[in-house]
Amino acid sequence: MSYDDAAIRVRAVSKHYLLFELPDQRLKQMVVPRLQRLLGLPPKQYYRDFAALSGVSFDVRRGETIGIAGRNGSGKSTLLQIICGTLRPNEGSVEVNGRIAALLELGAGFNPEFTGRENVYINGAILGLKRSEIEARFDAIARFADIGEFIEQPVKTYSSGMYVRLAFATAINVDPDILVVDEALSVGDEAFQRKCFARIEEIQERGGTILFVSHSPQSIVQLCTRALLIDGGELLLDADPKTVVSQYQRLINLSGEEARAVREEIRQGAAQERADVTSPAQPTCAPADVTTWQKAGEAAAASLEGYDPELVSQSRVEYEHHGATIRDLCLLNAQGVRVNMLEMGRRYTYEYFVDFSAEAADVGFGMLINTTSGFGIGGATTAYSRALRTPLVAPGASVRVRFGFDCRLLPGTYFLNAGVLGTVDGQQRFLHRVLDGLAFRVASAEELVATTLVDLNFSPDVVVVPEAPQAKS
Repeated sequence: MSYDDAAIRVRAVSKHYLLFELPDQRLKQMVVPRLQRLLGLPPKQYYRDFAALSGVSFDVRRGETIGIAGRNGSGKSTLLQIICGTLRPNEGSVEVNGRIAALLELGAGFNPEFTGRENVYINGAILGLKRSEIEARFDAIARFADIGEFIEQPVKTYSSGMYVRLAFATAINVDPDILVVDEALSVGDEAFQRKCFARIEEIQERGGTILFVSHSPQSIVQLCTRALLIDGGELLLDADPKTVVSQYQRLINLSGEEARAVREEIRQGAAQERADVTSPAQPTCAPADVTTWQKAGEAAAASLEGYDPELVSQSRVEYEHHGATIRDLCLLNAQGVRVNMLEMGRRYTYEYFVDFSAEAADVGFGMLINTTSGFGIGGATTAYSRALRTPLVAPGASVRVRFGFDCRLLPGTYFLNAGVLGTVDGQQRFLHRVLDGLAFRVASAEELVATTLVDLNFSPDVVVVPEAPQAKS
Protein backbone atom coordinates (compact mmCIF):
# COMPACT_ATOMS: atom_id res chain seq x y z
CA MET A 1 0.00 0.00 0.00
CA SER A 2 1.39 3.43 -0.95
CA TYR A 3 1.51 6.28 1.53
CA ASP A 4 -1.23 8.15 -0.37
CA ASP A 5 -3.61 5.15 -0.11
CA ALA A 6 -3.34 4.92 3.67
CA ALA A 7 -5.74 6.89 5.88
CA ILE A 8 -4.33 5.39 9.11
CA ARG A 9 -1.06 3.57 9.76
CA VAL A 10 -0.58 1.87 13.13
CA ARG A 11 2.87 0.42 13.77
CA ALA A 12 3.78 -1.74 16.82
CA VAL A 13 1.68 0.35 19.19
CA SER A 14 1.87 -0.57 22.89
CA LYS A 15 0.31 1.12 25.89
CA HIS A 16 1.14 0.18 29.50
CA TYR A 17 -0.34 1.31 32.80
CA LEU A 18 1.07 0.96 36.31
CA LEU A 19 -1.44 -0.61 38.70
CA PHE A 20 -1.03 -0.22 42.47
CA GLU A 21 -2.77 -2.40 45.04
CA LEU A 22 -2.77 0.31 47.75
CA PRO A 23 -2.69 4.14 47.51
CA ASP A 24 0.55 4.46 49.53
CA GLN A 25 2.38 2.18 47.08
CA ARG A 26 2.34 4.94 44.48
CA LEU A 27 4.35 7.18 46.84
CA LYS A 28 6.69 4.33 47.74
CA GLN A 29 7.35 3.67 44.05
CA MET A 30 8.41 7.31 43.61
CA VAL A 31 10.85 7.28 46.56
CA VAL A 32 12.06 3.84 47.66
CA PRO A 33 13.56 2.50 44.37
CA ARG A 34 15.64 5.68 44.00
CA LEU A 35 17.08 5.29 47.50
CA GLN A 36 17.78 1.60 46.86
CA ARG A 37 19.68 2.44 43.68
CA LEU A 38 21.77 5.02 45.54
CA LEU A 39 22.65 2.34 48.11
CA GLY A 40 23.52 -0.15 45.38
CA LEU A 41 20.55 -2.36 46.17
CA PRO A 42 18.19 -3.90 43.59
CA PRO A 43 15.12 -1.60 43.36
CA LYS A 44 11.81 -3.00 44.60
CA GLN A 45 8.75 -2.76 42.35
CA TYR A 46 5.50 -1.71 44.05
CA TYR A 47 3.30 -1.80 40.95
CA ARG A 48 1.93 -4.33 38.51
CA ASP A 49 2.46 -3.63 34.83
CA PHE A 50 -0.75 -3.83 32.80
CA ALA A 51 -0.44 -3.97 29.01
CA ALA A 52 -3.57 -2.35 27.56
CA LEU A 53 -2.08 -2.80 24.06
CA SER A 54 0.85 -4.93 22.92
CA GLY A 55 2.51 -4.43 19.54
CA VAL A 56 -0.62 -3.66 17.50
CA SER A 57 -0.02 -2.99 13.79
CA PHE A 58 -2.42 -2.51 10.88
CA ASP A 59 -3.27 -0.14 8.01
CA VAL A 60 -6.59 1.41 7.05
CA ARG A 61 -6.98 2.34 3.40
CA ARG A 62 -8.87 5.43 2.30
CA GLY A 63 -12.55 4.62 1.86
CA GLU A 64 -12.50 1.51 4.06
CA THR A 65 -14.92 0.90 6.90
CA ILE A 66 -13.17 -1.08 9.64
CA GLY A 67 -14.96 -2.61 12.62
CA ILE A 68 -13.13 -3.45 15.84
CA ALA A 69 -14.55 -6.28 17.92
CA GLY A 70 -13.40 -7.47 21.31
CA ARG A 71 -14.50 -8.21 24.83
CA ASN A 72 -14.72 -5.53 27.52
CA GLY A 73 -11.25 -4.50 28.63
CA SER A 74 -9.55 -5.84 25.51
CA GLY A 75 -7.98 -2.48 24.53
CA LYS A 76 -10.37 -1.28 21.81
CA SER A 77 -11.12 2.15 23.26
CA THR A 78 -7.46 2.66 24.19
CA LEU A 79 -6.51 2.03 20.57
CA LEU A 80 -9.05 4.55 19.26
CA GLN A 81 -7.87 7.19 21.75
CA ILE A 82 -4.27 6.72 20.58
CA ILE A 83 -5.34 7.01 16.93
CA CYS A 84 -7.24 10.22 17.74
CA GLY A 85 -4.31 11.66 19.68
CA THR A 86 -5.95 11.87 23.10
CA LEU A 87 -3.53 9.23 24.44
CA ARG A 88 0.16 8.73 23.71
CA PRO A 89 1.52 5.22 23.21
CA ASN A 90 4.48 3.99 25.23
CA GLU A 91 5.88 2.38 22.09
CA GLY A 92 5.12 2.47 18.38
CA SER A 93 3.69 5.13 16.09
CA VAL A 94 0.41 6.22 14.46
CA GLU A 95 0.04 8.22 11.25
CA VAL A 96 -3.32 9.79 10.34
CA ASN A 97 -3.79 11.37 6.91
CA GLY A 98 -6.85 13.61 6.79
CA ARG A 99 -9.31 15.44 9.03
CA ILE A 100 -10.47 13.10 11.79
CA ALA A 101 -13.75 13.43 13.72
CA ALA A 102 -14.07 11.26 16.80
CA LEU A 103 -16.95 10.01 18.92
CA LEU A 104 -15.06 8.34 21.73
CA GLU A 105 -16.95 9.34 24.85
CA LEU A 106 -20.02 11.12 23.54
CA GLY A 107 -19.97 14.77 24.47
CA ALA A 108 -16.60 14.46 26.21
CA GLY A 109 -15.48 17.71 24.56
CA PHE A 110 -18.61 19.64 25.59
CA ASN A 111 -18.48 22.31 28.26
CA PRO A 112 -21.60 21.80 30.42
CA GLU A 113 -21.86 25.54 31.20
CA PHE A 114 -22.05 26.53 27.52
CA THR A 115 -25.12 26.22 25.31
CA GLY A 116 -25.48 23.58 22.63
CA ARG A 117 -24.84 26.23 19.96
CA GLU A 118 -21.65 27.41 21.66
CA ASN A 119 -20.38 23.83 22.03
CA VAL A 120 -20.99 23.19 18.33
CA TYR A 121 -18.80 26.19 17.46
CA ILE A 122 -16.09 25.13 19.93
CA ASN A 123 -15.98 21.54 18.63
CA GLY A 124 -15.97 22.73 15.02
CA ALA A 125 -12.99 24.96 15.76
CA ILE A 126 -11.17 22.05 17.42
CA LEU A 127 -11.72 20.05 14.21
CA GLY A 128 -10.14 22.85 12.17
CA LEU A 129 -13.21 24.57 10.73
CA LYS A 130 -13.40 28.32 10.25
CA ARG A 131 -16.28 30.19 11.87
CA SER A 132 -17.87 30.75 8.46
CA GLU A 133 -17.74 27.00 7.76
CA ILE A 134 -19.38 26.20 11.10
CA GLU A 135 -22.10 28.76 10.43
CA ALA A 136 -22.79 27.17 7.05
CA ARG A 137 -23.18 23.75 8.71
CA PHE A 138 -25.01 24.80 11.87
CA ASP A 139 -28.56 24.43 10.53
CA ALA A 140 -27.78 20.90 9.29
CA ILE A 141 -26.31 19.99 12.70
CA ALA A 142 -29.35 21.38 14.53
CA ARG A 143 -31.75 19.49 12.23
CA PHE A 144 -29.88 16.23 12.71
CA ALA A 145 -29.71 16.60 16.49
CA ASP A 146 -33.42 17.52 16.58
CA ILE A 147 -33.39 18.80 20.16
CA GLY A 148 -35.48 21.90 19.42
CA GLU A 149 -35.06 25.00 21.56
CA PHE A 150 -32.62 23.17 23.86
CA ILE A 151 -29.90 23.99 21.36
CA GLU A 152 -29.82 27.45 23.02
CA GLN A 153 -29.73 26.05 26.59
CA PRO A 154 -26.68 25.03 28.68
CA VAL A 155 -25.59 21.46 27.98
CA LYS A 156 -25.78 20.65 31.72
CA THR A 157 -29.59 20.80 31.38
CA TYR A 158 -29.63 18.10 28.65
CA SER A 159 -30.83 14.56 29.06
CA SER A 160 -28.35 11.83 28.08
CA GLY A 161 -30.28 11.37 24.81
CA MET A 162 -29.92 15.05 23.89
CA TYR A 163 -26.20 14.88 24.72
CA VAL A 164 -25.80 11.94 22.35
CA ARG A 165 -27.76 13.56 19.54
CA LEU A 166 -25.80 16.80 19.59
CA ALA A 167 -22.42 15.07 19.90
CA PHE A 168 -23.10 12.74 16.98
CA ALA A 169 -24.64 15.49 14.84
CA THR A 170 -21.59 17.72 15.36
CA ALA A 171 -19.05 15.01 14.56
CA ILE A 172 -20.60 13.74 11.34
CA ASN A 173 -21.59 17.10 9.85
CA VAL A 174 -18.06 18.52 9.66
CA ASP A 175 -17.36 16.36 6.58
CA PRO A 176 -14.53 14.36 8.16
CA ASP A 177 -12.08 12.40 6.03
CA ILE A 178 -11.95 9.85 8.86
CA LEU A 179 -14.78 9.14 11.31
CA VAL A 180 -13.87 7.27 14.51
CA VAL A 181 -16.78 5.96 16.57
CA ASP A 182 -16.65 4.12 19.91
CA GLU A 183 -19.97 2.33 20.58
CA ALA A 184 -22.01 5.44 19.67
CA LEU A 185 -24.25 3.52 17.28
CA SER A 186 -25.93 1.65 20.14
CA VAL A 187 -27.37 4.74 21.80
CA GLY A 188 -30.46 6.81 21.17
CA ASP A 189 -33.90 5.68 20.06
CA GLU A 190 -34.58 3.58 16.97
CA ALA A 191 -35.36 6.56 14.75
CA PHE A 192 -32.11 8.28 15.72
CA GLN A 193 -30.09 5.10 15.23
CA ARG A 194 -31.50 4.69 11.73
CA LYS A 195 -30.62 8.30 10.94
CA CYS A 196 -27.07 7.67 12.16
CA PHE A 197 -26.70 4.58 9.99
CA ALA A 198 -28.03 6.47 6.97
CA ARG A 199 -25.50 9.27 7.55
CA ILE A 200 -22.66 6.76 7.88
CA GLU A 201 -23.73 5.19 4.59
CA GLU A 202 -23.53 8.65 2.99
CA ILE A 203 -19.98 9.07 4.31
CA GLN A 204 -19.10 5.65 2.87
CA GLU A 205 -20.56 6.52 -0.53
CA ARG A 206 -18.46 9.65 -0.84
CA GLY A 207 -15.29 7.71 -0.02
CA GLY A 208 -14.88 8.55 3.66
CA THR A 209 -12.95 6.29 6.02
CA ILE A 210 -14.69 4.90 9.10
CA LEU A 211 -13.19 3.11 12.09
CA PHE A 212 -15.57 2.01 14.80
CA VAL A 213 -15.88 -0.20 17.86
CA SER A 214 -19.07 -2.18 18.32
CA HIS A 215 -20.36 -5.06 20.41
CA SER A 216 -23.06 -5.59 17.77
CA PRO A 217 -22.03 -8.34 15.33
CA GLN A 218 -24.80 -7.32 12.93
CA SER A 219 -23.48 -3.74 12.76
CA ILE A 220 -19.99 -4.95 11.91
CA VAL A 221 -21.24 -7.33 9.23
CA GLN A 222 -23.66 -4.78 7.79
CA LEU A 223 -21.34 -1.77 7.64
CA CYS A 224 -17.75 -2.99 7.42
CA THR A 225 -15.48 -4.00 4.59
CA ARG A 226 -12.96 -5.43 7.08
CA ALA A 227 -12.75 -6.13 10.81
CA LEU A 228 -10.17 -6.52 13.58
CA LEU A 229 -10.42 -8.78 16.63
CA ILE A 230 -8.59 -7.49 19.71
CA ASP A 231 -8.30 -9.43 22.95
CA GLY A 232 -5.98 -8.93 25.90
CA GLY A 233 -4.42 -5.94 24.16
CA GLU A 234 -3.32 -8.02 21.15
CA LEU A 235 -4.53 -7.95 17.58
CA LEU A 236 -5.57 -11.57 17.11
CA LEU A 237 -7.23 -11.41 13.71
CA ASP A 238 -7.48 -9.02 10.75
CA ALA A 239 -9.98 -10.50 8.29
CA ASP A 240 -13.39 -10.20 6.67
CA PRO A 241 -16.22 -9.16 9.06
CA LYS A 242 -17.95 -12.54 9.04
CA THR A 243 -14.79 -14.41 10.13
CA VAL A 244 -13.94 -11.88 12.83
CA VAL A 245 -17.47 -11.85 14.26
CA SER A 246 -17.63 -15.64 14.47
CA GLN A 247 -14.32 -15.80 16.35
CA TYR A 248 -15.33 -12.92 18.64
CA GLN A 249 -18.51 -14.77 19.55
CA ARG A 250 -16.43 -17.82 20.43
CA LEU A 251 -14.38 -15.77 22.88
CA ILE A 252 -17.04 -13.59 24.45
CA ASN A 253 -18.14 -15.88 27.30
CA LEU A 254 -14.84 -17.67 27.95
CA SER A 255 -12.29 -17.06 30.68
CA GLY A 256 -9.15 -18.61 32.14
CA GLU A 257 -7.56 -21.55 30.33
CA GLU A 258 -10.48 -21.88 27.89
CA ALA A 259 -10.04 -18.29 26.71
CA ARG A 260 -6.25 -18.70 26.42
CA ALA A 261 -6.64 -21.86 24.35
CA VAL A 262 -9.11 -20.23 21.95
CA ARG A 263 -6.94 -17.10 21.69
CA GLU A 264 -3.95 -19.23 20.70
CA GLU A 265 -6.04 -21.15 18.18
CA ILE A 266 -7.25 -17.91 16.58
CA ARG A 267 -3.71 -16.50 16.56
CA GLN A 268 -2.29 -19.61 14.90
CA GLY A 269 -5.12 -19.73 12.38
CA ALA A 270 -4.47 -16.10 11.41
CA ALA A 271 -0.75 -16.80 11.06
CA GLN A 272 -1.44 -19.81 8.86
CA GLU A 273 -3.81 -17.80 6.67
CA ARG A 274 -1.15 -15.12 6.18
CA ALA A 275 1.32 -17.82 5.20
CA ASP A 276 -1.17 -19.30 2.72
CA VAL A 277 -1.76 -15.89 1.15
CA THR A 278 1.97 -15.31 0.61
CA SER A 279 2.55 -18.84 -0.73
CA PRO A 280 1.82 -19.28 -4.48
CA ALA A 281 1.35 -23.03 -3.95
CA GLN A 282 -1.42 -22.52 -1.38
CA PRO A 283 -3.75 -19.69 -2.42
CA THR A 284 -6.65 -18.75 -0.17
CA CYS A 285 -9.78 -20.70 -0.95
CA ALA A 286 -12.63 -18.64 0.52
CA PRO A 287 -13.53 -16.69 -2.67
CA ALA A 288 -13.28 -19.88 -4.73
CA ASP A 289 -15.57 -21.69 -2.29
CA VAL A 290 -18.30 -19.08 -2.68
CA THR A 291 -17.93 -19.29 -6.44
CA THR A 292 -18.13 -23.09 -6.25
CA TRP A 293 -21.35 -22.87 -4.24
CA GLN A 294 -22.80 -20.40 -6.73
CA LYS A 295 -21.88 -22.57 -9.72
CA ALA A 296 -23.21 -25.67 -8.02
CA GLY A 297 -26.47 -23.88 -7.29
CA GLU A 298 -26.79 -22.65 -10.87
CA ALA A 299 -26.13 -26.14 -12.23
CA ALA A 300 -28.81 -27.64 -10.04
CA ALA A 301 -31.30 -24.81 -10.44
CA ALA A 302 -33.02 -26.50 -13.36
CA SER A 303 -34.07 -29.41 -11.15
CA LEU A 304 -35.08 -27.08 -8.31
CA GLU A 305 -35.25 -29.32 -5.21
CA GLY A 306 -32.39 -31.70 -4.75
CA TYR A 307 -29.12 -32.51 -3.02
CA ASP A 308 -25.72 -31.37 -4.27
CA PRO A 309 -22.80 -33.09 -2.47
CA GLU A 310 -20.45 -30.29 -3.61
CA LEU A 311 -22.45 -27.68 -1.71
CA VAL A 312 -20.54 -27.84 1.58
CA SER A 313 -19.86 -25.08 4.11
CA GLN A 314 -16.18 -24.11 4.16
CA SER A 315 -16.64 -21.50 6.92
CA ARG A 316 -17.98 -23.75 9.70
CA VAL A 317 -16.99 -22.65 13.22
CA GLU A 318 -17.70 -24.69 16.36
CA TYR A 319 -17.74 -23.22 19.86
CA GLU A 320 -16.39 -25.02 22.89
CA HIS A 321 -18.39 -27.91 24.37
CA HIS A 322 -19.89 -27.52 27.84
CA GLY A 323 -21.78 -30.76 28.33
CA ALA A 324 -23.37 -31.04 24.88
CA THR A 325 -22.39 -31.71 21.27
CA ILE A 326 -24.38 -30.77 18.16
CA ARG A 327 -24.11 -33.20 15.22
CA ASP A 328 -25.72 -34.32 11.95
CA LEU A 329 -27.18 -31.05 10.66
CA CYS A 330 -29.46 -31.52 7.65
CA LEU A 331 -32.41 -30.10 5.71
CA LEU A 332 -35.45 -32.26 4.84
CA ASN A 333 -38.19 -31.61 2.31
CA ALA A 334 -41.89 -32.37 2.82
CA GLN A 335 -41.27 -36.05 1.95
CA GLY A 336 -38.51 -36.34 4.56
CA VAL A 337 -35.77 -36.50 1.89
CA ARG A 338 -32.47 -34.76 2.59
CA VAL A 339 -31.93 -31.69 0.37
CA ASN A 340 -29.72 -28.63 0.17
CA MET A 341 -31.23 -27.14 -3.02
CA LEU A 342 -34.49 -25.49 -2.01
CA GLU A 343 -37.41 -24.08 -3.96
CA MET A 344 -39.16 -20.87 -3.01
CA GLY A 345 -42.61 -21.27 -1.46
CA ARG A 346 -42.14 -24.84 -0.18
CA ARG A 347 -41.89 -26.02 3.42
CA TYR A 348 -38.73 -27.59 4.84
CA THR A 349 -37.44 -28.95 8.12
CA TYR A 350 -34.07 -28.11 9.64
CA GLU A 351 -32.91 -31.05 11.78
CA TYR A 352 -29.95 -31.69 14.05
CA PHE A 353 -29.10 -33.90 17.03
CA VAL A 354 -27.58 -32.98 20.39
CA ASP A 355 -25.66 -35.49 22.56
CA PHE A 356 -25.42 -34.61 26.27
CA SER A 357 -22.41 -35.61 28.37
CA ALA A 358 -23.62 -33.75 31.50
CA GLU A 359 -26.96 -33.18 33.18
CA ALA A 360 -28.53 -29.98 31.84
CA ALA A 361 -31.57 -28.02 33.04
CA ASP A 362 -33.83 -25.48 31.30
CA VAL A 363 -32.44 -26.42 27.91
CA GLY A 364 -33.29 -24.39 24.83
CA PHE A 365 -32.43 -25.07 21.20
CA GLY A 366 -32.01 -22.55 18.41
CA MET A 367 -31.24 -21.92 14.76
CA LEU A 368 -30.34 -18.95 12.57
CA ILE A 369 -30.12 -18.41 8.81
CA ASN A 370 -27.19 -16.27 7.63
CA THR A 371 -26.17 -14.77 4.30
CA THR A 372 -22.73 -15.47 2.84
CA SER A 373 -21.52 -12.21 4.45
CA GLY A 374 -22.69 -13.38 7.90
CA PHE A 375 -25.80 -11.19 8.14
CA GLY A 376 -28.55 -12.86 10.15
CA ILE A 377 -31.85 -13.01 8.26
CA GLY A 378 -34.04 -14.88 10.70
CA GLY A 379 -34.06 -17.62 13.27
CA ALA A 380 -35.92 -19.25 16.14
CA THR A 381 -35.21 -20.50 19.65
CA THR A 382 -37.05 -22.42 22.34
CA ALA A 383 -34.92 -20.84 25.07
CA TYR A 384 -37.26 -17.88 25.61
CA SER A 385 -40.44 -19.95 25.90
CA ARG A 386 -41.14 -21.62 29.24
CA ALA A 387 -43.49 -24.05 27.50
CA LEU A 388 -40.90 -25.07 24.89
CA ARG A 389 -37.79 -25.33 27.09
CA THR A 390 -36.74 -28.83 28.09
CA PRO A 391 -36.72 -28.95 31.93
CA LEU A 392 -34.02 -31.61 32.34
CA VAL A 393 -31.77 -33.72 30.10
CA ALA A 394 -29.79 -36.58 31.64
CA PRO A 395 -26.15 -37.30 30.77
CA GLY A 396 -25.89 -39.83 27.93
CA ALA A 397 -29.18 -38.68 26.36
CA SER A 398 -29.54 -37.57 22.74
CA VAL A 399 -32.13 -35.06 21.55
CA ARG A 400 -33.46 -34.64 18.02
CA VAL A 401 -34.25 -30.99 17.24
CA ARG A 402 -36.44 -29.92 14.34
CA PHE A 403 -37.48 -26.48 13.10
CA GLY A 404 -40.02 -26.35 10.27
CA PHE A 405 -40.10 -23.24 8.07
CA ASP A 406 -41.51 -21.88 4.81
CA CYS A 407 -38.80 -20.98 2.32
CA ARG A 408 -39.41 -17.31 1.58
CA LEU A 409 -35.76 -16.60 0.82
CA LEU A 410 -34.85 -15.24 -2.59
CA PRO A 411 -32.44 -17.19 -4.85
CA GLY A 412 -28.94 -17.35 -3.41
CA THR A 413 -26.63 -19.20 -1.04
CA TYR A 414 -27.29 -19.26 2.71
CA PHE A 415 -25.98 -20.89 5.88
CA LEU A 416 -27.60 -22.46 8.94
CA ASN A 417 -26.41 -22.12 12.54
CA ALA A 418 -27.38 -24.31 15.48
CA GLY A 419 -27.16 -23.71 19.22
CA VAL A 420 -28.09 -25.27 22.55
CA LEU A 421 -28.40 -23.20 25.75
CA GLY A 422 -28.87 -24.60 29.25
CA THR A 423 -27.73 -24.76 32.87
CA VAL A 424 -24.89 -27.15 33.75
CA ASP A 425 -23.27 -27.19 37.20
CA GLY A 426 -25.35 -24.18 38.19
CA GLN A 427 -24.14 -21.99 35.30
CA GLN A 428 -26.38 -20.96 32.43
CA ARG A 429 -24.51 -20.71 29.14
CA PHE A 430 -24.28 -21.95 25.58
CA LEU A 431 -23.51 -25.65 25.87
CA HIS A 432 -22.49 -25.79 22.21
CA ARG A 433 -22.88 -23.65 19.09
CA VAL A 434 -22.16 -24.28 15.42
CA LEU A 435 -21.89 -21.35 12.99
CA ASP A 436 -22.27 -21.92 9.25
CA GLY A 437 -22.77 -25.60 9.95
CA LEU A 438 -24.80 -26.23 6.83
CA ALA A 439 -24.83 -24.51 3.42
CA PHE A 440 -27.88 -24.49 1.17
CA ARG A 441 -29.06 -22.70 -1.93
CA VAL A 442 -32.44 -21.43 -3.02
CA ALA A 443 -32.96 -22.13 -6.71
CA SER A 444 -33.52 -19.40 -9.26
CA ALA A 445 -37.08 -18.43 -10.11
CA GLU A 446 -38.53 -16.60 -13.08
CA GLU A 447 -40.29 -13.23 -13.04
CA LEU A 448 -39.65 -12.43 -9.41
CA VAL A 449 -41.22 -9.30 -7.97
CA ALA A 450 -39.44 -9.38 -4.59
CA THR A 451 -35.92 -8.01 -4.18
CA THR A 452 -33.07 -8.21 -1.62
CA LEU A 453 -33.32 -11.33 0.59
CA VAL A 454 -36.89 -12.28 1.50
CA ASP A 455 -40.13 -12.67 -0.49
CA LEU A 456 -42.90 -11.06 1.54
CA ASN A 457 -45.52 -11.88 -1.12
CA PHE A 458 -45.85 -8.34 -2.40
CA SER A 459 -48.80 -7.55 -4.68
CA PRO A 460 -47.94 -4.59 -6.92
CA ASP A 461 -50.87 -2.57 -8.22
CA VAL A 462 -49.87 -0.29 -11.09
CA VAL A 463 -52.62 1.68 -12.86
CA VAL A 464 -52.18 4.20 -15.62
CA VAL A 465 -54.44 7.11 -14.72
CA PRO A 466 -55.84 9.03 -17.71
CA GLU A 467 -54.83 12.64 -17.77
CA ALA A 468 -57.58 14.79 -16.32
CA PRO A 469 -59.22 17.12 -18.89
CA GLN A 470 -58.02 20.70 -18.65
CA ALA A 471 -60.57 23.10 -17.25
CA LYS A 472 -61.70 25.73 -19.78
CA SER A 473 -60.91 29.28 -18.83
